[in-house]
Amino acid sequence: MYNSFFGFNENPFNLTPDPRYLFMSRSHKEAIEHMLYGINERKGFIVVTGGIGTGKTTLCRTLLNHLSGETRSALIFNSFISDMELLKSVNHEFGISMPPGAETKKDYIDALNNFLIDIFAKGGNAVLMIDEAQNLSRDVLEQIRMLSNLETAREKLIQIVLIGQPELQTILAAPSLRQLNERVTVRSELASLSYEDIRGYIEHRMITAGGHGEARFAGDAIRDIYSCSKGNPRRINNICDRALLISYALEKNDITGRTVKKAVMELYGKKGLPGMWGMSRGLTLLYAVLSLIIISAAFAGWIYKGRLSAVVPAEEIKQVPKPDAAGGADMKNSETPLYTDGQKSLSILFSIYYGVSGNADHGLDGYYADLVSYNIAPEYYVVFKRPFRVSMLHHDQDAKYLVIKGADEKGATVLDSNGGERIVAREFLIENWGGEVSWIYPSPKKSVNLVKGDSVPEVLELQRMLGNKGYMVDTTGVYDQSTSEAIMKFQKDFGLDVDGIAGPRTRALLYQMVM
Repeated sequence: MYNSFFGFNENPFNLTPDPRYLFMSRSHKEAIEHMLYGINERKGFIVVTGGIGTGKTTLCRTLLNHLSGETRSALIFNSFISDMELLKSVNHEFGISMPPGAETKKDYIDALNNFLIDIFAKGGNAVLMIDEAQNLSRDVLEQIRMLSNLETAREKLIQIVLIGQPELQTILAAPSLRQLNERVTVRSELASLSYEDIRGYIEHRMITAGGHGEARFAGDAIRDIYSCSKGNPRRINNICDRALLISYALEKNDITGRTVKKAVMELYGKKGLPGMWGMSRGLTLLYAVLSLIIISAAFAGWIYKGRLSAVVPAEEIKQVPKPDAAGGADMKNSETPLYTDGQKSLSILFSIYYGVSGNADHGLDGYYADLVSYNIAPEYYVVFKRPFRVSMLHHDQDAKYLVIKGADEKGATVLDSNGGERIVAREFLIENWGGEVSWIYPSPKKSVNLVKGDSVPEVLELQRMLGNKGYMVDTTGVYDQSTSEAIMKFQKDFGLDVDGIAGPRTRALLYQMVM
C-alpha cells in the first residue's frame, strides 16, 4: 500500500524468509561461517539454535546460496514427521528415485547410501538441513543419528544441520540422546540484534526493497524500536511495517518515536510489551531516592556494627562462608566442617529420607530403606533429583563425603556436619569428586525383576519414569517390547548391564533421576 509513496519496489518488512533480506549481524555471520566450516570439512553434525523470529529459516535459505556447485542439499521444514517419513522426505529432496516395491527403511537407506557414495566418488558433498528440529521425536532423532553412520573409512558421506529453538540443546542433552549429542562437533547460537545493529538492519531492508531514502527513521524511533523489539527481527519487521503505514496515511516521510509508539499500541495494545519503554522520569527518580536510602542505611549499619554485636548474642549472628578459588565453600574459615565421615553422612541421609531423624516407622508399607551405591562420573551429578552423598578426593586415610540436598548446572546445596545448608560451585564438585555415589531407595521387601510380559502395578510407574527422562515408551502398564527397548537404552546410557530387565539397580537409578 505504501510502497509507491516511499519509492519501494516491494514491501521491505515482509515476514517471508527471503535470503536477499538477511542482515549479516555478527551473530548471523558467525552462524553462516560455522555451518560452512562444518559442511566443507565434513564434520558430520552441526547444530544452530536461536529464539523465535531471529532469522533461522532465512539463514537456512541463505546457506544454500553459499554452497559450492558440487554440494547436493536437502532442506526439510516439516519436523512433525515419523522416522519413515523422514527417510522418504530426505530421498525425495535429494532427487533419489526409488525402485518399485520399495517399502522398508532398509530400502530407503540403501538407496540413500548408494547416492551418497556416487556423490563422494565424484568429489562432491551432501548436506541435510532440518528446520524447527526441536519438534523432532526421539525416534526421528535416533534415525538421524543412524544416517550419520553412512560414511567411508575416513569421511562422513552426509553432513547434517539441525536448526531449531534454544530448547533443542536441552533435548539433545537428554540421556537417551547422549550418543547423538556427542557427535555434534559444531554449534552456533543466533543472538538478537544489538542496539547498534537496528539502524543498519532497517536501512538494509529498505535499500534491498529499492528505497532511495524517501523513508527516514529518526533517532528516537530507532531507540523505541529497539526498546520494544529487544532486537528480535520479526518484531522489528512488524513495528516498522506498521510505522510506515501510519506515516503514509499522514503523508510524512519521517518516522518519529511518536509514530513508532502509535504503531506498537496498534500491534500490541496500550501496554505494549513488558519493559518496552524503559523507566519513566518519575520512576528513575524513585530508584535514585531508594538507592540513596539503601546506601545511607548500609553506611549507618557499618557505623553501628559494634553496638549491634554487643546487643545480639554471638550465636544468633550467622556467618556466611566465603567462596574459595574454585567458587565453592570456604571450609577453612567455616566453623562447621563441610565434609562428613561415613557414619555421619549416612545419618544425615537417612534423616532426610525419613523426614524425622530416627523415625524408622516413617517408611512405606511393603518397602524398606535400602542404601544403593554407584560409581558415577562427576558430570552426571546434575541429573540426580533426590538427596545423595558422594565420596570426595582426600589425602588422609579417613574417607570424606559430601551430602548433597539438591543440584543444578551451577553447583549444589550441601548439608554440613550440623545439617546446615551450604552452597558449592560446579567446579568445586568436579575437581574434588571421588566417584562413589549413594542414596536411599525404597526397595520392595519382595524383590522382583520386571521383564517382558509383566503387567503388575510397578510396570506403569516404571513406564512413567522412563517417559519423564525422554525415553520413548507407551504407558500401558504392560512390560512390552517398547518398554524393554527403552530400559536397554537407559542401561546403555548409564553403564549398566544391558539386558532389558528392570532389576533393583536399574529401578533405583531411575528413582534417583525422576521426582
